[in-house]
Amino acid sequence: MASVLAALVPVFLIIALGIVLKRGLLPEESHWVALERLTYYVLFPALIVVNIARADLTGVAVMEVGGALTGSIALMAAVFTVLRRQLCRLFGMLGPAYTSFFQGSLRWNTYIALAVSGSLAGPAGLAVAAVAIAVLIPLLNIMSVAVLARHAGNGIVSARGLLMQLARNPFIWSCLIGAVINILHLPVPAILITFCDVLGRASLALGLLVVGAGLRLGDLRRPRPESLAAAALKLLVLPAIAVAIGLALGLNGVDLLIVAVASSVPSAPNGYVLARQMGGDAPLLAEMLTLQTLFAAITMPAVIAVVTHL
Repeated sequence: MASVLAALVPVFLIIALGIVLKRGLLPEESHWVALERLTYYVLFPALIVVNIARADLTGVAVMEVGGALTGSIALMAAVFTVLRRQLCRLFGMLGPAYTSFFQGSLRWNTYIALAVSGSLAGPAGLAVAAVAIAVLIPLLNIMSVAVLARHAGNGIVSARGLLMQLARNPFIWSCLIGAVINILHLPVPAILITFCDVLGRASLALGLLVVGAGLRLGDLRRPRPESLAAAALKLLVLPAIAVAIGLALGLNGVDLLIVAVASSVPSAPNGYVLARQMGGDAPLLAEMLTLQTLFAAITMPAVIAVVTHL
């Protein structure tokens, strides 16, 4: 447990620093919007490309890791789709709120996952995390855009509009570029790799600071039932399903540990940006992100400790 806390505490301290900076040194919202855009369009895509491109997948159970992560997401997404009407009646949600419930229960905070994976397992953990990035980012972005297009307040988007939304997503392109370089062993100049690596390292700290600055602690005075339900599903149910599938597929060691990390992190702040763009319930998702980030400081150590003793 001590090693788990040693890996997690610095991550949550950076998030806490973001809260402090937002209330003191950088109170202007425009500052954080600029940092968010810089991280979203430049820094984090560079991190994705570098991590996937140079990941040494020797010894990584790629198919099993991918199967555990995508299988758990697909199973929960299928349940949400089948029970959508019942969920909306239970929590009094309209279409836009349902899209936030969907995103809040399924998406993952890659900044936290990468930081914790590297702290817990070093290069081996980052190699497995690269597999998680390659399979989860395209899958979750496609699913989120499709659900928002179908149920959000901006109306049903055409197939062409859906494809345009996906084509503008820098994370999907970054995954594709990194995967092509890795699979085909394309020669990339060392200077370019170093350039992207420096940008990528900056994205982790900035991304976590932006997460902290975006937390709305005032929303926690009376959290909505759907926010509490999404937190339980994302932080407890999803990792339990992912780990169970991983065990069934024969995963152990670092592979199973990073599956637990990737599935137990809070939902992604990028989902909030997408909700604003496509007519989802952005304030509800912001409440979910705040709640989950705070709860994850308790649930993640517990999940990781259980997995390390399996």
